[in-house]
Amino acid sequence: MELKTISQVSNAFKISTRTLRYYEEIGLLSSSKKDGYAYRSYDEEAILRLQQIIILRKLRIPLKQIGDILNNEDVVQAIEVFKQNITNLENEITALSTIKVILNRLIEILQKKTNLKLKLGILSDDYILDAIDSLSLQKISFREEKSMEDLNKAAESLSTLKNIRIVHLPPFTVATSHYIGENPEENAEKQLGDFIKTSNLYEIKPDARVFGFNHPCPSNDRPDYGYEFWITIPEDMEVPAPLKKKYFNGGLYAAHMITFGNFHEWEWLSNWVNVNNPKYEANYADDGGECMAGMLEESLNYLYRYNRNWSQNDEHQLDLLFPIKLKEQK
Repeated sequence: MELKTISQVSNAFKISTRTLRYYEEIGLLSSSKKDGYAYRSYDEEAILRLQQIIILRKLRIPLKQIGDILNNEDVVQAIEVFKQNITNLENEITALSTIKVILNRLIEILQKKTNLKLKLGILSDDYILDAIDSLSLQKISFREEKSMEDLNKAAESLSTLKNIRIVHLPPFTVATSHYIGENPEENAEKQLGDFIKTSNLYEIKPDARVFGFNHPCPSNDRPDYGYEFWITIPEDMEVPAPLKKKYFNGGLYAAHMITFGNFHEWEWLSNWVNVNNPKYEANYADDGGECMAGMLEESLNYLYRYNRNWSQNDEHQLDLLFPIKLKEQK
């Protein structure tokens, strides 16, 4: 089988190149080198493994446990992981089903008392207790066999974001670190780290914030791929090459927090903004498709990760920031 480039795999599986590199970094996936191509490529075995990773992620299996399954030929390991996740799901299903039944019970109670005005007394402990008491007789029946289509529908339903924060970023001055080539995030971050260290930035500005975005974005037509980091600095601070100094105008954003590696959730955030949102719409920057149209990734608690040399693990969290504006009233 011919090797597939990282851009081809990214487009075929609708998964970001950054996620592919992260999977390789944590040992989930391996890549190869293709003659005449400087970037990562993937053989048939790697693509099959990626398909397995994607399916297990849709089943809500954490990445660490996916690694335990795929790196261990003993099926007992997989069985234990699945049992543990079934227990977690059963607890979640029970909690959600309890809420659903209570709400249905409250509707029945309120429908019988339509002559009463809704006051706090209607939702008193007695009414709640009556609803909860009725739960002991309830049973939930689920169809055992599920197809891949069912799994995709379930994954799509679970990917609907419900706790989006609306935040305003103020104007600020930044030092930018930009790198195009293999492992652009790592190389751009190294340049940024050198600047932080030599300038003693966190002593001068302990509240410095770190942002990043693709620059340029990866595509089949353009194999080169880059990443740009920003760190907020005092307005009068000098910035040495290869870093540059820029000014950010600020703006309104929809924010969604992820743990590092879950970059597929960009699609979820995009859907929240663009699909039937009654209040907000996208406020894309006109960058000619060169970057991410104004979308940003803010590395949370970067100071602690920098000082303590945190690895890319669950403690490394990012805010995905999607530029928005209020819809015009018709």
